[in-house]
Amino acid sequence: MPLLVFYFLLNFAQFLQPSSSLDFRFNSFNTTDLFLVGDARVESNGVVRLTNATNQFSIGRAFFPSPLPMITATNSSGNNTMNGRARVTSFSTTFIFSILPIIPSSPGFGLAFVISASTAPPGALPGQYFGLFNNTAERMVGPLVAIEFDTGRNPEFGETDGNHVGVNLNNIVPVLSEPAGYWDANASVTRQIDMRSGKNIQAWVEFDGINSVINVTIAPAGQQKPQRPLLSYKNANLSAFFVEKMFVGFSASIVTWVEAQRILAWSFSSNGTARPLDTSNLPVFLPESVSRNSSTPLIAGVVCASLVVLLVSVSVGYWIWLKRRNKEEEIEDWELEYWPHRISYEDLDTATDGFANKNLLGSGGFGSVYRGTLPNNNIEVAVKCISNNSKQGLREFIAEISSMGRLQHRNLVQMRGWCRRGNELMLVYDYMPNGSLDKRIFDNPSQLLGWAGRRRVLNDVAEGLLYLHDGWEECVLHRDIKSSNILLDADMRGRLGDFGLARLYEHGQAPRTTRVVGTLGYLAPELARITAPTKSCDVFSFGIVMLEVACGRRPIEEEPILIDWVRELYTAGRVLEAADKRIAGEYDPDDVETVLKLGLACCHPEPDQRPSIKQVVSVLLGS
Repeated sequence: MPLLVFYFLLNFAQFLQPSSSLDFRFNSFNTTDLFLVGDARVESNGVVRLTNATNQFSIGRAFFPSPLPMITATNSSGNNTMNGRARVTSFSTTFIFSILPIIPSSPGFGLAFVISASTAPPGALPGQYFGLFNNTAERMVGPLVAIEFDTGRNPEFGETDGNHVGVNLNNIVPVLSEPAGYWDANASVTRQIDMRSGKNIQAWVEFDGINSVINVTIAPAGQQKPQRPLLSYKNANLSAFFVEKMFVGFSASIVTWVEAQRILAWSFSSNGTARPLDTSNLPVFLPESVSRNSSTPLIAGVVCASLVVLLVSVSVGYWIWLKRRNKEEEIEDWELEYWPHRISYEDLDTATDGFANKNLLGSGGFGSVYRGTLPNNNIEVAVKCISNNSKQGLREFIAEISSMGRLQHRNLVQMRGWCRRGNELMLVYDYMPNGSLDKRIFDNPSQLLGWAGRRRVLNDVAEGLLYLHDGWEECVLHRDIKSSNILLDADMRGRLGDFGLARLYEHGQAPRTTRVVGTLGYLAPELARITAPTKSCDVFSFGIVMLEVACGRRPIEEEPILIDWVRELYTAGRVLEAADKRIAGEYDPDDVETVLKLGLACCHPEPDQRPSIKQVVSVLLGS
């Protein structure tokens, strides 16, 4: 009997011990090993792929199912403080990842190792935000700590390198980053690592909770861990970025361009050094061209022999075809330098049924727009046809398109590619199924947009304009902001279209435009006397849009004109009378009043008296 009691007490004591540690190792994965969020999935080879190539705004996360206790008691009284600060649990982790873009020249995204209080961080954006962070103009809801393995250069985040490792604390802007690489055996020279090569890379992350230090090391998979870490970050206040329990895992996201981000193996321990991983049997992911070159010599010989026969047979026909080919569509060598990709005219002709009138979405100063479906992937697009009579400015025109294609934001209509045929250029954008904003608020639309939807669209467009003005490597002026250039996606979110086209016309000298680019009713008054537009001109135009949205009235079709009418009501203390009567009862009067007053402030006749778009965003998101 005493022996039974002894065993009972022993087991009971073990049961009472706190489960304050995690220790696991996955040399490959099953679907039940991790908690998968969004587009993350376990592939048949036991590898976790975080994003989905068929989802344009794909976000995927993979977490260990149980949270890790992060704040530990550190003194005899059981308080979780040390010298007045909370002590964070130390841990060690190592994992192997692979990042492989389908097109090497496309913009990169990367992935992140993350420690988060939530498996679904609120407001998380795709693309360069790793599916973790929101726009830097918004306050980040933490706590969230990430180690980013970033394969894209984002100047708006202060990044100078498109292949780097960084530490992020509740913000997309890293507090410390280093170009991707590792120290040699003597810790004297760093060797660079291209994280977008598809090759397997092993990372080690050690967190010293006592000394508040994060060490990050990377090296090609299969090599020994370098003695010296790539980066070491120390912050005495690191405990402020942790709570009692947090999830550990990975996150990645993409927009438009496909980049496969994979986790091949993972070991983690909060009770000592993470156990080593077996790198001997891991799959290898290489670009398609490299994979093809790995074929056996016999197959290559047979293929080459067949090709010789085929080429001899086809060469005459090909030569004849080249002679008959429309010279207007020949590709010049310099055109291959630019991204996004050139799309063939045949594909666009097929997509739009020969640019049939039934697919015409609209026409204007920037040309005609056709709806189409690309034949190779069945993606719906909008094709904007622009004439360009200046041969001298053609190369600058294409270079400008390349810059526009690199602009990535959820509230901009994304460009997918372009085509040149003679002097005509075609820009290919994502198709927005719900049309433009003006069709939902003016006249008597079949589906009138309510106040909640209008308010959401204003927020979206303001954030998109903030990105154009301040979020990219150079300021991009829109110069034609109006309700018809605000498009609504499948979720009725606002997307700003036609950004950058005004600047294209400075190169292209396209017809049907005047020297002052823009639309009457939205033009800032100073454009009549200044030679170069400014950010403030865009703010004025957006102010008009805010008044349109709140009032449901076009800017100049009625007397008095919209801005004068609202200003008169404001002066008389009756500004709420300007609100759209068709949606009366849907809105908070204070909210409508805020939008009306902010719209008037943006339309101030003196440019230096208008708020910046950053201030506008702060008011819209904070009100």
